[in-house]
Amino acid sequence: MPVWVRLRHETEEATASGIYGLIVGAAVLVASHATTAVRTVIAVLATLTIYWLAERYARIVAERIHEGHRPTWHTVRHQLTTGWEMITASTLPLLVLIAVRLSGFSLERAEISALVCTTVLLCVAGWWIGSGGRLHPLERLVSTLVAGMFGAALIVLKTLLH
Repeated sequence: MPVWVRLRHETEEATASGIYGLIVGAAVLVASHATTAVRTVIAVLATLTIYWLAERYARIVAERIHEGHRPTWHTVRHQLTTGWEMITASTLPLLVLIAVRLSGFSLERAEISALVCTTVLLCVAGWWIGSGGRLHPLERLVSTLVAGMFGAALIVLKTLLH
Protein backbone atom coordinates (compact mmCIF):
# COMPACT_ATOMS: atom_id res chain seq x y z
CA MET A 1 0.00 0.00 0.00
CA PRO A 2 1.41 3.45 -0.90
CA VAL A 3 2.82 5.42 2.05
CA TRP A 4 0.26 8.21 1.58
CA VAL A 5 -2.66 5.80 2.07
CA ARG A 6 -1.30 3.95 5.11
CA LEU A 7 -2.76 4.78 8.50
CA ARG A 8 -0.88 2.21 10.53
CA HIS A 9 2.84 2.86 10.57
CA GLU A 10 5.90 1.17 12.00
CA THR A 11 5.89 3.14 15.24
CA GLU A 12 3.30 4.42 17.66
CA GLU A 13 4.64 7.93 17.10
CA ALA A 14 4.21 7.71 13.33
CA THR A 15 0.66 6.38 13.60
CA ALA A 16 -0.26 9.15 16.06
CA SER A 17 1.27 11.77 13.74
CA GLY A 18 -0.84 10.48 10.86
CA ILE A 19 -4.08 10.57 12.84
CA TYR A 20 -3.27 14.04 14.15
CA GLY A 21 -2.44 15.19 10.61
CA LEU A 22 -5.80 13.98 9.34
CA ILE A 23 -7.62 15.94 12.03
CA VAL A 24 -5.57 19.13 11.55
CA GLY A 25 -5.89 18.90 7.76
CA ALA A 26 -9.65 18.52 8.07
CA ALA A 27 -9.81 21.48 10.46
CA VAL A 28 -8.03 23.62 7.86
CA LEU A 29 -10.59 22.49 5.26
CA VAL A 30 -13.33 23.64 7.60
CA ALA A 31 -11.78 27.03 8.35
CA SER A 32 -10.35 27.78 4.92
CA HIS A 33 -11.82 30.60 2.91
CA ALA A 34 -9.78 29.74 -0.17
CA THR A 35 -11.59 30.36 -3.43
CA THR A 36 -10.09 27.50 -5.44
CA ALA A 37 -9.22 23.86 -4.87
CA VAL A 38 -5.54 24.58 -5.51
CA ARG A 39 -5.50 27.31 -2.86
CA THR A 40 -7.29 25.01 -0.45
CA VAL A 41 -4.72 22.26 -1.00
CA ILE A 42 -1.90 24.77 -0.52
CA ALA A 43 -3.51 26.04 2.69
CA VAL A 44 -3.81 22.51 4.09
CA LEU A 45 -0.27 21.49 3.12
CA ALA A 46 1.26 24.75 4.34
CA THR A 47 -0.56 24.52 7.67
CA LEU A 48 0.42 20.89 8.15
CA THR A 49 4.03 21.72 7.31
CA ILE A 50 4.03 24.54 9.89
CA TYR A 51 2.52 22.18 12.49
CA TRP A 52 5.14 19.55 11.65
CA LEU A 53 7.98 22.09 11.94
CA ALA A 54 6.57 23.42 15.22
CA GLU A 55 6.30 19.91 16.65
CA ARG A 56 9.84 19.00 15.60
CA TYR A 57 11.17 22.29 17.01
CA ALA A 58 9.33 21.74 20.30
CA ARG A 59 10.84 18.27 20.64
CA ILE A 60 14.37 19.57 20.05
CA VAL A 61 13.90 22.42 22.55
CA ALA A 62 12.30 20.08 25.10
CA GLU A 63 15.26 17.74 24.86
CA ARG A 64 17.63 20.63 25.50
CA ILE A 65 15.59 21.71 28.53
CA HIS A 66 15.38 18.23 30.02
CA GLU A 67 18.84 16.97 29.11
CA GLY A 68 20.60 20.23 29.99
CA HIS A 69 22.75 20.39 26.84
CA ARG A 70 22.50 21.14 23.16
CA PRO A 71 20.91 18.39 21.15
CA THR A 72 23.30 16.34 19.09
CA TRP A 73 23.29 16.44 15.30
CA HIS A 74 21.87 12.90 15.44
CA THR A 75 18.89 14.19 17.46
CA VAL A 76 18.28 17.11 15.09
CA ARG A 77 18.57 14.83 12.04
CA HIS A 78 16.20 12.31 13.62
CA GLN A 79 13.61 14.99 14.39
CA LEU A 80 13.81 16.41 10.87
CA THR A 81 13.38 13.00 9.23
CA THR A 82 10.43 11.74 11.28
CA GLY A 83 6.82 12.71 11.78
CA TRP A 84 6.11 13.25 8.07
CA GLU A 85 2.97 11.16 8.49
CA MET A 86 1.35 14.33 9.85
CA ILE A 87 1.53 15.71 6.32
CA THR A 88 1.29 12.59 4.15
CA ALA A 89 -1.84 11.24 5.87
CA SER A 90 -3.88 14.02 4.25
CA THR A 91 -2.86 13.06 0.72
CA LEU A 92 -5.91 10.90 0.01
CA PRO A 93 -8.48 13.47 1.25
CA LEU A 94 -6.73 16.16 -0.80
CA LEU A 95 -6.79 13.93 -3.88
CA VAL A 96 -10.52 13.42 -3.29
CA LEU A 97 -10.98 17.19 -3.06
CA ILE A 98 -9.17 17.70 -6.37
CA ALA A 99 -10.98 14.85 -8.14
CA VAL A 100 -14.43 16.02 -7.03
CA ARG A 101 -13.67 19.61 -8.02
CA LEU A 102 -12.29 18.52 -11.42
CA SER A 103 -15.50 16.51 -11.91
CA GLY A 104 -17.37 19.82 -12.02
CA PHE A 105 -18.75 19.97 -8.51
CA SER A 106 -18.53 23.09 -6.36
CA LEU A 107 -15.57 23.74 -4.10
CA GLU A 108 -17.81 23.32 -1.06
CA ARG A 109 -18.97 19.89 -2.30
CA ALA A 110 -15.34 18.94 -2.93
CA GLU A 111 -14.37 20.04 0.58
CA ILE A 112 -17.24 18.06 2.13
CA SER A 113 -16.17 15.03 0.08
CA ALA A 114 -12.62 15.40 1.40
CA LEU A 115 -14.00 15.65 4.94
CA VAL A 116 -16.05 12.48 4.39
CA CYS A 117 -12.89 10.74 3.16
CA THR A 118 -11.07 11.95 6.27
CA THR A 119 -13.89 10.65 8.47
CA VAL A 120 -13.72 7.24 6.82
CA LEU A 121 -9.94 7.15 7.29
CA LEU A 122 -10.35 8.09 10.96
CA CYS A 123 -12.93 5.32 11.40
CA VAL A 124 -10.57 2.84 9.77
CA ALA A 125 -7.78 4.02 12.07
CA GLY A 126 -10.08 3.60 15.07
CA TRP A 127 -10.92 0.06 13.94
CA TRP A 128 -7.24 -0.81 13.50
CA ILE A 129 -6.42 0.71 16.88
CA GLY A 130 -8.98 -1.64 18.36
CA SER A 131 -7.38 -4.55 16.54
CA GLY A 132 -3.86 -3.68 17.61
CA GLY A 133 -5.03 -2.96 21.14
CA ARG A 134 -6.72 -6.37 21.32
CA LEU A 135 -10.05 -4.83 22.20
CA HIS A 136 -13.28 -6.79 22.44
CA PRO A 137 -15.71 -6.21 19.54
CA LEU A 138 -17.80 -3.65 21.46
CA GLU A 139 -14.67 -1.77 22.57
CA ARG A 140 -13.41 -1.84 19.00
CA LEU A 141 -16.70 -0.38 17.78
CA VAL A 142 -16.43 2.39 20.37
CA SER A 143 -12.85 3.09 19.25
CA THR A 144 -14.07 3.36 15.66
CA LEU A 145 -16.96 5.64 16.56
CA VAL A 146 -14.83 7.94 18.71
CA ALA A 147 -12.27 8.33 15.92
CA GLY A 148 -15.02 8.96 13.39
CA MET A 149 -16.66 11.55 15.62
CA PHE A 150 -13.72 13.90 15.04
CA GLY A 151 -14.44 13.86 11.32
CA ALA A 152 -18.21 14.01 11.79
CA ALA A 153 -17.86 17.02 14.10
CA LEU A 154 -15.75 18.80 11.48
CA ILE A 155 -18.32 18.06 8.75
CA VAL A 156 -21.07 19.52 10.94
CA LEU A 157 -18.91 22.55 11.67
CA LYS A 158 -18.22 23.04 7.96
CA THR A 159 -21.90 22.94 7.07
CA LEU A 160 -22.77 25.37 9.88
CA LEU A 161 -20.03 27.85 9.01
CA HIS A 162 -20.53 28.01 5.25
